[in-house]
Amino acid sequence: MRGSLWQLGQSIIRRLSEADKKAVARRYFASEADLKKTVLYDFHVAHGGKMVPFAGWSMPIQYKDSIMDSTVNCRENGGLFDVSHMCGLSLKGKDSVSFLEKLVIADVAGLAPGTGTLTVFTNEKGGAIDDSVITKVKDDHIYLVVNAGCRDKDLAHVEEHMKAFKAKGGDVSWHIHDERSLLALQGPLAAPVLQHLTKDDLSKLYFGEFRILDINGATCFLTRTGYTGEDGFEISVPSENALDLAKAILEKSEGKVRLTGLGARDSLRLEAGLCLYGNDMEQHISPVEAGLTWAIGKRRRAEGGFLGAEVILKQLAEGPSIRRVGFTSTGPPPRSHSEIQDEKGNNIGEITSGGFSPCLKRNIAMGYVKSGLHKAGTKAKILVRGKAYDGVVTKMPFVPTKYYKPS
Repeated sequence: MRGSLWQLGQSIIRRLSEADKKAVARRYFASEADLKKTVLYDFHVAHGGKMVPFAGWSMPIQYKDSIMDSTVNCRENGGLFDVSHMCGLSLKGKDSVSFLEKLVIADVAGLAPGTGTLTVFTNEKGGAIDDSVITKVKDDHIYLVVNAGCRDKDLAHVEEHMKAFKAKGGDVSWHIHDERSLLALQGPLAAPVLQHLTKDDLSKLYFGEFRILDINGATCFLTRTGYTGEDGFEISVPSENALDLAKAILEKSEGKVRLTGLGARDSLRLEAGLCLYGNDMEQHISPVEAGLTWAIGKRRRAEGGFLGAEVILKQLAEGPSIRRVGFTSTGPPPRSHSEIQDEKGNNIGEITSGGFSPCLKRNIAMGYVKSGLHKAGTKAKILVRGKAYDGVVTKMPFVPTKYYKPS
């Protein structure tokens, strides 16, 4: 199981049935000549990175260690991820908050300067266009990061609505931060290691908070957040300083923080119960169905004012017809599109992400089931390659989160 081919296949196709491999390939894969490269590409290769196509980029899926070991090391020590394929952008202008609130479910106006939240861009039917971490830097400056695979459609969506908003006299402009790279430093050593590289006191920066500060001699956007369930940071750094920063982080950790690839990133986020857009959230899935009701601001529930609000507010009042839940199971790990049945063999839903948990040493998965069958402890059957295996609805996160919050 530790062979490189198994690991590569496990990460890229473990969630794919034969029917949807072609669709995903069209969406995420490209010929080698067409692939974009981050400024750390040569650094990845020099450190044994196994590069694969992802969302139009050549990205490391793993390094010299196995995905299993890399996942565990991130939770025990730390992992450094190159996530520069993701798209950072800033909205500026006195109307930037009111503009963004037309597109997302968050109470952006209610955020204090220097704080942020997870949110969802919705369409007219209440479905998810993408999820994003947004930060109110100041009242007239919003910083956000969108997924690499959704970049083109997200930017087109924002631009279309911005043109209409500005035509009515709204004051908002944007800047796409293609001049910057994005690193994610995650795990228990993230804060002590990064503290060596900045004079700012990181103990006063809590989960979800943002600062612009000097790190290793470069002006960085620092957000205390991540995609692993661990304490950690996402660091937007000028691209010309990214390599030096990556080297400095690894050096200050004395080898305990390791370069970590997309394979372990996927295992970590699944253990943390976090959605992967394109698997666990889609254009036809609402934030309520996805279990993200908490991300809909209280004021937004009362006022609406975002795309698809009528559908979403109705679901809040009456309850959704399906719900995202976690599962543990026996047998082979469930895959994306594995059918979920009740104990009588009736179809009740579908798995959207699944795999073997490196930290728990057991199968974990998430998927959607009919409302009423979503309670923890509900028994089910999960079909893998045509055979039914025992599963049980399990509370998420599977691995306890360790976000750094005020005590």
